[in-house]
Amino acid sequence: MSQSFQQQPFDRQTPPKNYLVEAILVTIFCCLPMGILGIIFAMQVNSKFANGDYEGALGASKDAAKFTKIGFIVSLVFVALWLAFIFIFGGWAIMQEWRHNDD
Repeated sequence: MSQSFQQQPFDRQTPPKNYLVEAILVTIFCCLPMGILGIIFAMQVNSKFANGDYEGALGASKDAAKFTKIGFIVSLVFVALWLAFIFIFGGWAIMQEWRHNDD
């Protein structure tokens, strides 16, 4: 008994990762503009895959990942610069206070 299997569209490929959760978290906690771009591309992944555009879905997935990572890195740099600013000027203010008290 031989069974005839019809080939499924997309050769049963799984959809690419859409990075939607990561993009939403970056939007809320990190960098709003990059997070929004990440959400836009993340939402395109499943719809393009469902329409049979695997290459388009893969491209949207890569773009979503790129903007999500950029937003996260920009936020880390901003926080590092902000902390450096606080420590540098805070230390400067403390040193000025000590000098003022010594006089």
